[in-house]
Amino acid sequence: MTQRTWAALLAVPLIFAGLVYAALTAMPFVTYAPGGTINVLGKHDGKPVITVEGHRTYPDKGQLRMTTVAVTERDAKLDLFTLMSTWILAHDDGIYPYAIQYPDTGGSQKQDAQEGQAEMIGSQDSAIAAALRELGYDVHPALEVQQVTHGMPADGKIEPGDVIVRFDGTRITGVTDLGKLVRGVPAGRSVPITVMRKGTPVTVHVAPVDKQGTRLIGVQLGLGYTFPFKVTVNIGDDIGGPSAGLMFALSVYDTLTPGSLTNGGEVAGTGTIDGNGRVGVIGGIEQKIAGARKAGAQLFLVPPGNCRDALTANPGSMRLAKATTLKSAISELKAWGADHEAPLPQCTTKAGS
Repeated sequence: MTQRTWAALLAVPLIFAGLVYAALTAMPFVTYAPGGTINVLGKHDGKPVITVEGHRTYPDKGQLRMTTVAVTERDAKLDLFTLMSTWILAHDDGIYPYAIQYPDTGGSQKQDAQEGQAEMIGSQDSAIAAALRELGYDVHPALEVQQVTHGMPADGKIEPGDVIVRFDGTRITGVTDLGKLVRGVPAGRSVPITVMRKGTPVTVHVAPVDKQGTRLIGVQLGLGYTFPFKVTVNIGDDIGGPSAGLMFALSVYDTLTPGSLTNGGEVAGTGTIDGNGRVGVIGGIEQKIAGARKAGAQLFLVPPGNCRDALTANPGSMRLAKATTLKSAISELKAWGADHEAPLPQCTTKAGS
């Protein structure tokens, strides 16, 4: 048997072993795929997404669609063959390094879901604040509960989304040091805490406990707001993250004003938003554009920080427009609603423009 034959015979099992190894070994990547879209001016799970009490509302037959991305879960194991088939066959999907999506290697899928829900709650309140401020209403910062620690005193009494307004008789504002008040409660004493829960005051009694030398009730707080009337965004717990903020704000504004921002048209978009109406960068812009295209949207609003990547996506016949603030997005929708060929701010090849 020749040396060439021996080499060929040896190569076959080595190649086979390499293929088996590639098939069984998890690769450090995640995939993004286009997710569903939700018309925030319509209903989700059988109930209106935007509800208002204490202010007149104006029904709108147009569509303002929030977009989503289906992301590989933290514990999923993607082998080389799966990644290659995604790259070759799923043209709208994206492949990204695992560390970009999950920089915290010690986290869990449960923690990811909790953080996503906290971000969603924060985005909804920031969107309502931005919309109401755009309409001229006074909106005041407040302390909002983003997460409640399981097994701690607040568990089962205080809920994510609650805005704390009083603690043991002390009025709470956005600058109150709640931790200092909690630490001042004598051991074993239960104190009344009043929260605003979906516009309704609720009072509970909680007894702080000592954990590692610190007195706690078991809540994680973030920036929230108090509003002049009740506005609620109804999105299920299966969707998390802050990236629908712009579309929530536009929908609240549209619901509270006569007429239709889109003049009955179908608009999708994405972008975080702060309480002053500034639009921020998000992840998965290419997949969100693809999802909006598949849903039949005619116009897509792009955060300025996502412009470069948006230009690599396939929008089909859907127009892309850059939305820097809530105010500019409102102006763009009005112009587009009056004339679908109207000039709108465009993304360019320069990053962030």
